Amino acid sequence: MVIGFLGAGNMAAAMARGWASAGNEGPSKMLFTDGGSGRAAILAAEVGGEALADNRELVAASDVVILAFSPGQLGEIAAELEPPEIVVSLLGATPLDRLSDAFPEAGVIRLMPNLGVEVGKGVICVAEAGPESPAAHERIFSALELLGSVVPLKDSLMDAATALMGCSPAYFAQVAQALADVGADEGLPPDVAIEIVAESMAGTAELLGRRTPFEISVAVAHPGGSTEAGLEALEASGGMGAFRAAAEASLERMRKV
Repeated sequence: MVIGFLGAGNMAAAMARGWASAGNEGPSKMLFTDGGSGRAAILAAEVGGEALADNRELVAASDVVILAFSPGQLGEIAAELEPPEIVVSLLGATPLDRLSDAFPEAGVIRLMPNLGVEVGKGVICVAEAGPESPAAHERIFSALELLGSVVPLKDSLMDAATALMGCSPAYFAQVAQALADVGADEGLPPDVAIEIVAESMAGTAELLGRRTPFEISVAVAHPGGSTEAGLEALEASGGMGAFRAAAEASLERMRKV
């Protein structure tokens, strides 16, 4: 399966790197264009793909076309293309009906991955489409499963999901940096501090598949202990409210696109 990326930004790059790491299980070939930034050539060289100068050439050579440009460019780019057979959209805040209007002759899939797809540990939310879609798109879903967990959702819930899984790696990275900085201030080598935090986060992620967030907090925060002191300080500084505000701000910005 030849996959063509119309765009070579961060999310396109993350997906391409994830598929490149999958070896023979991934796409047989990946093609890339960009808007003149030169990123397509750099990414193609990195993942063993090919950069093309023209969007129409890419569409003609691809089995699946992935939309990985700015949502505001949808109408302009769609108008210049011959209808692809299958379109996969990464465009934020762009519902299925708008995508179908732009590509009325194509099979359309709307999805939103997060950065974890780069290492095969991503979350990929996919908008549920009509009953005719699953058979035609089976190969695409198999390819997506190489990149992480695929979560089907109603199209109307995709923005809310994006605010959680699409944006949250940046929030988690901020938490990791803050904790690692404290460790470094106390004498830990910075790389060791980050490793300790990262492994702790990975273990907590596994636990969240078995226990609720509340159960984990109770198990760690013994009365009068150091974790309880930390949680009290976190709450005094905004705590859970700060993360909730971050997610709500992300969702509000998406809805203004």
